[in-house]
Amino acid sequence: MEISPSAIPWQSFYKLMTGTIVPRPIGWVSTIDADGQHNLAPFSFFNAICSNPPHLLFCPSIRSTDAQPKDTLHNVRATGQFVVNIVTEALAEAMNLTAAELPHDIDEFVYAGVTPSPSLTVKPPRVLESPVNYECEVTQIIEIGDHAGAGSIVIGRVLHLHVADYVMLGDDKIDITQLHPIGRLAGTGYARVTDTFALTRPESRIPKRNP
Repeated sequence: MEISPSAIPWQSFYKLMTGTIVPRPIGWVSTIDADGQHNLAPFSFFNAICSNPPHLLFCPSIRSTDAQPKDTLHNVRATGQFVVNIVTEALAEAMNLTAAELPHDIDEFVYAGVTPSPSLTVKPPRVLESPVNYECEVTQIIEIGDHAGAGSIVIGRVLHLHVADYVMLGDDKIDITQLHPIGRLAGTGYARVTDTFALTRPESRIPKRNP
């Protein structure tokens, strides 16, 4: 089958994308508005960009229900800060609760039964129950569109990283068997990281440059 995005409804192309670009990491993003109201929402259009300096991105879409931006986007525009909390299998149900479209005055931390914990370098709280939290400041917001199904790319520089000791291997490696992260599939589907294999990356054939 050959498919042109312009020939089918955007909702159908969304299903094709989310069914083939898998599994996707989940960025559980905590923010606050200008008045300090908490917000917590998951985004599977999320990933790392680079490590020097470290940057992450996530992509809040325009809601299909009312064609309005999500609270998370309003908040990062207002404050310039956010925290990405990594979702583990134990937090799956709480994360799923925060995926609901709720009125602005609802605190998703309370709604999902998770604990807001003060961050060290930004104002939005982190999720205490998550073993990994990236504190970020916004460096750029790229607008893709202002209609349902479109959205924005929010890029943030990592200012601080919290990692629970029990998921660490030495000083700079993560024990995936202790982290128990989950990934997003299509529809209601999620994936566990339980069946892994290793490949040794080929050595570089480009000469090293002196620092």
